[in-house]
Amino acid sequence: MMSLRRPLVGCAARPAVAFTSIAKKQTATLLKPRTFTASFSSSRPAASRPSVLTTFSKFSKSSNPFSRFQQARNASFATEPAVARPNQSALYKGLYAVAVFGGTAFAINFIFNRETREGPIPEYQREYLHETFMYTGLGVGMIGVVAKGLHNMGWSYRLMAMNPWVFAGISLVGGIGTMMATYACPPENYIAKHALWSAFNVSQAAVLSPLLFFNPAILARAGLYTVGMMGAISYVGATAKTDQYLYLGGPLLAGLTVVALSGLAPLVIPATAARTLAVTEKLWLYGGLAVFGGMTLYDVQKVLYHSRMSEVGLKKRDTVNEAISLELDFINIFIRMVYILQNGGNRRR
Repeated sequence: MMSLRRPLVGCAARPAVAFTSIAKKQTATLLKPRTFTASFSSSRPAASRPSVLTTFSKFSKSSNPFSRFQQARNASFATEPAVARPNQSALYKGLYAVAVFGGTAFAINFIFNRETREGPIPEYQREYLHETFMYTGLGVGMIGVVAKGLHNMGWSYRLMAMNPWVFAGISLVGGIGTMMATYACPPENYIAKHALWSAFNVSQAAVLSPLLFFNPAILARAGLYTVGMMGAISYVGATAKTDQYLYLGGPLLAGLTVVALSGLAPLVIPATAARTLAVTEKLWLYGGLAVFGGMTLYDVQKVLYHSRMSEVGLKKRDTVNEAISLELDFINIFIRMVYILQNGGNRRR
């Protein structure tokens, strides 16, 4: 009997042990996620747990078809592009500018040009004048392009960091030196003449490149005003009676000297003399604008006078030299226009 019980006990004990081990493994695997979830949920703060009402309200809003339609409708309205309304102030400003330019040209023509020349300008003088203005436009365009290139290369920053006396010396030597060399070069030497004229334009661009620190809108307006002013004055000078305004050379030279000295005043007057500096600045700004406007009138009349001399063989035909004078008039008027517009914008702020 003992021999029969041992195998039964052994066979019954082995399945029991196996079943017990399997049950323990299953229990361990089942308890692992619960333990991890409980530990993770217990680590979260109670304030950050969403409430049942919040979850239910979100579920009800998302499951409501009417709310979904309303959300889609609002999204469609929000994504529609806004229709730009026409800006009436810009239109009024444009009409005002046209009226100002037209009225100024009419007033200048009426006051200074009552007695015009009899008949049209002769053909040779017209060609001479057109060629002079062509070189003037090319020179101004070259100055603008070179100044932009130098400004992009960082030349303006180095120029502003220089000593004022060094800057004045470089500008005077570069500008006046190349200008006098261009004047002295005969027009028959075409390549050298245009090379010196290009060097003069580059020297002017190097000096004027810091103007590109100003707002481009101000520069564009200043250029437009300068073209309008010089165009009106040049028309008066071209259609006036012969040599009518050549007598202005002496008074304009005196005024130019005063304007130049007032421009150099900040280099010698101490900063404590604020009133004196303010007076010299106004004199340089507004007095220079009037002087160079008169210089434009004088230079156009001088171009026509030189064309008549060139026609009869008393002077060589040299439109490059004539264009340099008009370029300098344009540059000085443009600089003053920029400062006037900039000061006006600062005053409005």
